[in-house]
Amino acid sequence: MSLFEPLDDTELDRLDDILLDHVPEDADTEGKDEGILDIQSLDGFLTAVVSAPNSVLPSQWLPKLWGDFEPVWKTMAEYQEFMNLIMRHLNCIAGMINEEPKNFEPLFGYREVDGKTFCVVDEWCYGYLRGMELDRDGWRETPEEILGELVGGLALFSTTEGWDELDERTDDEIASLQERIAPAVRKAHAYWLAQRAKARTVRRELAKVGRNDPCPCGSGKKFKKCCGVTPTFH
Repeated sequence: MSLFEPLDDTELDRLDDILLDHVPEDADTEGKDEGILDIQSLDGFLTAVVSAPNSVLPSQWLPKLWGDFEPVWKTMAEYQEFMNLIMRHLNCIAGMINEEPKNFEPLFGYREVDGKTFCVVDEWCYGYLRGMELDRDGWRETPEEILGELVGGLALFSTTEGWDELDERTDDEIASLQERIAPAVRKAHAYWLAQRAKARTVRRELAKVGRNDPCPCGSGKKFKKCCGVTPTFH
């Protein structure tokens, strides 16, 4: 099966089970990092990974996934199954947010209370914030307007202080705040996607200039006699 094939509901449930089961039922979790425990948190985590200002490799994000409880795989087949599922989900997120950002939607959870269905974003927000930690310095370079809108909304649903504030809000106000999360995520991703595109353009232009070609600065000299020399003064 292609690594770009979206997961169906059964596969999402299977991935959710693997994440939950990586912490043994009899484990002492007091004061320990349990890592990512459900599919909603994973979706947020991987969205942050593909949206990061700098590339975050699997060798960086996989350990962060497990926290203090690295899983013990029963068989190689089980490990391969997990890697297939998680890489397909990562590729699905990346493909959607890169190619069709307007159609990207976070994988939020839903809960029914007294016959009424409520959207639950807490786990997703926690996962995204956890993913941001992998490129903390890069995220600090995000314009304050974009970063503040993003982190403010995420923290509201994933921190003690945020939950205290939500206790003072009505259901309609909470729903309105939840609706702001996806646009803020898309905006942050779009900003860094554009920055990376600019950087690639600059690198391509520099690569095209041969040492005997005219210098692109407009001096009329050959590149090797002008900006190809370090330092350069005009």
